[in-house]
Amino acid sequence: MDLNLSGKTALVAGSTQGIGKAAAIELCQLGARIILIARNEEKLQAVRDELTAINDASHHYLVADFSNPSSVASALEGFDVAKNPIHILVNNTGGPPGGLAIDADLKEFQAAFEAHLLCNHTLAQATVPGMKEAGYGRIINVISTSVKAPLANLGVSNTIRGAVANWSKTLANELGQFNITVNNVLPGATHTARLDAIVANKAKKTRQEEDTVMQGMANAVPMKRVAQPQEVANAIAFLASPAASYINGINVPVDGGRTPSL
Repeated sequence: MDLNLSGKTALVAGSTQGIGKAAAIELCQLGARIILIARNEEKLQAVRDELTAINDASHHYLVADFSNPSSVASALEGFDVAKNPIHILVNNTGGPPGGLAIDADLKEFQAAFEAHLLCNHTLAQATVPGMKEAGYGRIINVISTSVKAPLANLGVSNTIRGAVANWSKTLANELGQFNITVNNVLPGATHTARLDAIVANKAKKTRQEEDTVMQGMANAVPMKRVAQPQEVANAIAFLASPAASYINGINVPVDGGRTPSL
């Protein structure tokens, strides 16, 4: 099975922590040059140094705030993707705050739409021309299992994630002819900073210990544990590889079997 990414360049969003960072490391280990993009320059520098220790392939980083699509566009313009083509795009952004959909302010939907769909689209539009020219492209969107079964108390997230999933399927139909695949990875509960924050918030509201809340989440999974970021990164890396050449337009849950549908 061909997993070799030597000679390929991957742009990984949200890559200073959690799933994004794990994906950047895994792609690097497979030989890819990594372009990190996130908002914290100090953390970006630290991750780039980690990557260089694995595979010195002139890794680079871009500073952009995903709450503002124009910031993402500006970062790409400075990098000049026309001269530095991207073969693999990993769209990954932290999820919107929790809460009921009916209680959400319109601004919450707008902010989530911009941070997820509009920023994803900005990155795709900038990188697809280089993928077409290379005859090789992989767009992998890290979304959520909520696109298959909405999750309680994540009203805004459920709504926007669904929009991203359908955008992705549409792109898969449009770009497949150019040997560009577009797929979604759907993490379940994964041990990241976001999950820690969710657990802390729920513990505070329910007056439980955080360990109890975390164990409750684990018990809801058939495997009786939450995922580690590396386990999600493995799915991302496979979809980015030559081995996944005929996998296009699908959702890949990485959730230990928690999602109640096929």
